[in-house]
Amino acid sequence: MASAKETFAALTVGKKVEVYKTVGETDIYLFAGITGDFARNHVDEEFMRRTRYGGRIAHGALLVGYMSRASTEICSGLDGTIVSYGFEKIRFPGAAFIGDTVTVTYEIIERDEAALKAFARVTCTTQRGDVVAAATHILKVVD
Repeated sequence: MASAKETFAALTVGKKVEVYKTVGETDIYLFAGITGDFARNHVDEEFMRRTRYGGRIAHGALLVGYMSRASTEICSGLDGTIVSYGFEKIRFPGAAFIGDTVTVTYEIIERDEAALKAFARVTCTTQRGDVVAAATHILKVVD
């Protein structure tokens, strides 16, 4: 097994992955069932048709789940224990709809060698080019 410092060395500034996911009806309902978040924004089509969105939108936390998948992907193949230290400044400037294909771009932009933390810019963009979620994610390599 690699040492924590050896594992951390592989998390270089500029390392980047993209993952893709089409938001499905099932995603919305399974996520609502798991979390208990049955807000009308996500499950009431008739109500949402009368809003500025024109239809149901994905849970913001579901998009954070897609971000988490990207963090797993960037760690793929690395030896050692890497954990999520958390997300910062999560925001949802747009809405993702059922049927949208979301591209999650995850790029390491900063490192803290002493703390063995890597900071990444994470952005979720639809096929229309709309940014629907953005955050900073922190990975920590532990001994």
